[in-house]
Amino acid sequence: MKLHYRGRAVTEADVAFIRQLIAAHPSLSRRKLSAKLCQAWNWVQPNGHPRDMVCRGLMLALHRAGHIELPPVKASPHNPLARRPKPLPVEIDRTPIRGSLEPLGPITVTEVRRTSQEPLLNGLIEEHHYLGYTQPVGEHLKYLVWAQGRPIACLCWSSAPRHLGCRDRFIGWSPEARRKNIRLIATNLRFLILPWVEVPHLASHLLGRMARQLPEQWQQRYGHPIYFLETFVDPQRFRGTCYRAANWILLGRTTGRGKADQTGRPNRPIKEVLGYPLCRDFRRRLCGETLAIVPTQARSIRQEERDGIAIPSPSQQT
Repeated sequence: MKLHYRGRAVTEADVAFIRQLIAAHPSLSRRKLSAKLCQAWNWVQPNGHPRDMVCRGLMLALHRAGHIELPPVKASPHNPLARRPKPLPVEIDRTPIRGSLEPLGPITVTEVRRTSQEPLLNGLIEEHHYLGYTQPVGEHLKYLVWAQGRPIACLCWSSAPRHLGCRDRFIGWSPEARRKNIRLIATNLRFLILPWVEVPHLASHLLGRMARQLPEQWQQRYGHPIYFLETFVDPQRFRGTCYRAANWILLGRTTGRGKADQTGRPNRPIKEVLGYPLCRDFRRRLCGETLAIVPTQARSIRQEERDGIAIPSPSQQT
């Protein structure tokens, strides 16, 4: 028997070990058994924290398939994330900000996840972004942009979706490399310039700032780098001008079917997918099924082209 769960191969010997672990600790709860299994396997995230939730999911999948028998559920604690309340509206100065970029003064981009300013970002996105606020799943960072003592923009970055055809073809990685290295890509989940802020070139300027700032902070928070950025643009609403001005590349379009589709027909808006390589050898780093992960400095696509690196244009994409 050989199974796979979240990129990990599970052998008959692994299942036998889990059975022995359960038998040796008959009084432990499922949660404590998964913690012991993480410790025994040294199954940790890049930041050193145990992969407890993934381990619990693996053990539950094996239990449901009849390979192991977990102890009965002892408690079902309330999960505050299951029905997360919507962020509340926030009261801030909405006096229009107009003019060119330079007179705006110093612009500060602040990472606010798990800080006192996070509710401000959540509330602004819920009220002013057409998609509203959705709590990111997995690894993510949130940024508030400030100028003249006022918030002017919000950006949220999250883990990338596991399957995205046009992106995967652009990178050229194998299914195994994608499973192992998908965490090295970050998705721009939300980008909001507040509606009373009208400053030409501000959006592309912030995307450039993010490409320089995000990799280092992702490395610090999660213990691994990122080598590629991606985002989705609804062409029925936007042209994605700021991304193109910041040298992002059009990779293609989504199928509009979503990851859980069973019909083969579009059931949601089809969106353009744009990407931004953060280093010249991003393909080698992402395609290598066994690669040494080292921090990298972000560079613009124009810099790469000046260095003689061929970055395909949108017309070259398939």
